[in-house]
Amino acid sequence: MKKELEKTYTPQNIESRLYEKWLDRKYFAAHVNPDKKPFTIVMPPPNVTGQLHMGHALDDTMQDILIRYKRMQGYEALWQPGTDHAAIATEAKVTDKLKSEGIDKKELGREGFLERAWEWRKEYGGRIINQLKRMGSSADWDRERFTMDEGCSEAVQEVFIRLYKKGYIYKGSRIINWCPVCQTSISDAEVEHVEQAGHFWHIRYPIVGEDGYVEIATTRPETMLGDTAVAVNPEDERYTHLVGKMLRLPLTDREIPVIADSYVDKEFGTGCVKITPAHDPNDFEVGRRHNLPEINIMNDDATINAQYGGKYAGMDRYEARKAIVEDLKAQGLLVQVEDHVHNVGMHDRCKTTVEPLVKPQWFVRMDEMAKPAMEALKSGRLKFVPESFGKTYLHWLEGIRDWCISRQLWWGHRIPAYYCKECGEMVVAKEKPGVCPKCGCIHMVQDEDTLDTWFSSALWPFSTLGWPQETEDLKYFYPTDVLVTGYDIIFFWVIRMVFSGLEQTGTEPFHTVLMHGLVRDSQGRKMSKSLGNGIDPLEVIDKYGADALRMTLITGNAPGNDMRFYWERVEASRNFANKIWNASRFIMMNMEEAPAVEASPSELTDADKWILSQCNTLVKDVTENLDKYELGIALQKVYDFIWEEFCDWYIEMVKPRLYQEGDTTKAAALWTLKTVLLQSLKLLHPYMPFITEEIFCTLQDEEESIMISSWPEYRDDRSFPVEEEAVSRIKEAVRAIRNVRSSMNVPPAKKAHVYVVSDSEKVRDIFEKGKVFFASLSSASQVTVQADRTGIDDDAVSAVVHQAVLYLPLAELVDVAKEIERLTKEEERLTKELARVEGMLSNEKFVSRAPAAKIEEEKAKKEKYAQMMEQVKERLAQLGR
Repeated sequence: MKKELEKTYTPQNIESRLYEKWLDRKYFAAHVNPDKKPFTIVMPPPNVTGQLHMGHALDDTMQDILIRYKRMQGYEALWQPGTDHAAIATEAKVTDKLKSEGIDKKELGREGFLERAWEWRKEYGGRIINQLKRMGSSADWDRERFTMDEGCSEAVQEVFIRLYKKGYIYKGSRIINWCPVCQTSISDAEVEHVEQAGHFWHIRYPIVGEDGYVEIATTRPETMLGDTAVAVNPEDERYTHLVGKMLRLPLTDREIPVIADSYVDKEFGTGCVKITPAHDPNDFEVGRRHNLPEINIMNDDATINAQYGGKYAGMDRYEARKAIVEDLKAQGLLVQVEDHVHNVGMHDRCKTTVEPLVKPQWFVRMDEMAKPAMEALKSGRLKFVPESFGKTYLHWLEGIRDWCISRQLWWGHRIPAYYCKECGEMVVAKEKPGVCPKCGCIHMVQDEDTLDTWFSSALWPFSTLGWPQETEDLKYFYPTDVLVTGYDIIFFWVIRMVFSGLEQTGTEPFHTVLMHGLVRDSQGRKMSKSLGNGIDPLEVIDKYGADALRMTLITGNAPGNDMRFYWERVEASRNFANKIWNASRFIMMNMEEAPAVEASPSELTDADKWILSQCNTLVKDVTENLDKYELGIALQKVYDFIWEEFCDWYIEMVKPRLYQEGDTTKAAALWTLKTVLLQSLKLLHPYMPFITEEIFCTLQDEEESIMISSWPEYRDDRSFPVEEEAVSRIKEAVRAIRNVRSSMNVPPAKKAHVYVVSDSEKVRDIFEKGKVFFASLSSASQVTVQADRTGIDDDAVSAVVHQAVLYLPLAELVDVAKEIERLTKEEERLTKELARVEGMLSNEKFVSRAPAAKIEEEKAKKEKYAQMMEQVKERLAQLGR
């Protein structure tokens, strides 16, 4: 029994069925295959806490397009999937869940909490993977990894120990970014700088033993409790006499020195800067240069501590700020308060203002590891698409600071450092030491901190392939090829993968980084919960299908650029799917009567050769675009070809050959229809995998799936430039006739004689051969091709095309008397409308009182009526009135 497509395209009926088929037949699986070249993409691991959003959908679609394309080209294509443990995010989710059950995290204890975290991961961790599957993702799910699985954890430990032994990982007290809400350190990349309105408080610091004072200005008066100096520029003559003298620190019983340091800009503010080494990164560096004490005035929750807080101890930092300002005012030490807009660092996850604090933490020394990462880009071994993002990459690397990798969390990779309870000796090792190597004590305790999530993510391209073991997968699939990611995580992830790959494996983890932007709403705003403008990709899939969503996300999308999401575009994508479906059904219905056997070139008509040649060029163009990662351009070319050239032109051209009894070219037409449709489906498959698979498998029996069919290749024997030129002339003529008929409101059913006049024999031959198309495509009753105007009425309507003029007798297009009557009535109506609108616009009272919008509306009407009047008069003149 012959297979056929359902009458209407209903994605809900086919997508899950086809996806199960692909999974069952292991089409997504990749294996070490010496006979094939590998092509590898590692999926940026979504957080286990995550739910699919439009950013994931775009990222995922771009990767799937490349993987499906390379798989069809014959590569052993591996798309390595997995999820990230998302330390802070997961810990917050589990803590909230415990709170809802009335359980306190600290009372439950570390082990109990981790049990609950693993339970949570088991319950919710697969959610986003299942959602990615709904998108049609062809990742090798049998290889799915998790950043805290056994293999990835072993890789993390191995890297930590290697870097520690090399002196690249160290523990030390340095200034770090502290989140008082999450109560953990965070890296520079997790700090979001937001412009906020604040103040400069100008404060007097009295000089000890003198009547004078120095004036400083600060945006954070509460931190003055931790001041250990005031700095001036050594070249600032205003203050050279003060260097070395002591100042009384207001509201405390401490005295602090005046120091000279070139860090101070003598042109900014008063030229005197308070130095608080424990609460400002720049002050920290100044303090180290001058051996100043580092006084931490805050508890971990950003309240003022008892040791240095005095009367302000226990107050929140902002509460203390108000109290301190009031006390300074009361003591006559507050000079003025100045409005000031400045950048404030906020934790990108919880939006809390970050507090710079000096704390003992673990760091990765970055200066040496940054150098090969920069050289990789400069040498061309690593490239960004678009190239401009390479500058961002270099900018980050050139200004990179040591990376704080320790986090005060329980969920994550625990730092493999152990301390002796007796003598404090520290040992870094994979396993807990039985005895202290220094004093022999058997009581060793592990470091409480865990590693920054990005530490494990940085190893993702090689840890997922079995490193540190020298596995066959690692040897074959690594280094990977392309990384697809958003521009917002260049620093978080891309840089760290590059320097980690170079350091641990001696090679870049990928050769190309393909950047994409954000998916914004139709007004260009970032999608967010607070705005309520987020769009759930699953909602789009439920309504329109995954193919329509995928097409929408790639249409008009250029690498690195943000895109706007419009529901109208999703509907247009769905309409395109319907167009292909209906065209395929039409072709299959006609193939039931006569099988599409291969036609020889001599059996092909000009129209057949034209569409085959056009499709052949399309294959070459789309392949070149995909190789250059121009996914949006390639899709647009496929769309234009299928909708316009194939459906709107070629199918209409061949209909007479299919319906006419005894047409000897019918078999060639059917073979061409099937061939071009199959080629088009293959080119479209990476973008719209479901509909292309359903049609492909219904249309032919030779190949079991379009997924594993071969990608089309350009063929010299399918290039027909002469026939392409001939048909393009026919199309130009048809368009010209349609325009004439449309401008005269001639109904399609009204046939008219078409005369083609050209003094070129070559052009006349083309139109003689193409006569058949004019009846079906431009409502021609007959077509006469001649060298001059002999026998053509003087009042015939003409249209000029390249090297020819087309004539249509006026009397065959319209009833001249009736048309003159209709146009005369229209002329009278427009005369009245123009008089009315001109009267309103020349009325001073109307113009002075009417809203501006109303006046603009009337002006627009006047312009429209004037244009219509011009067209009516022109038509009446043509008709000889």
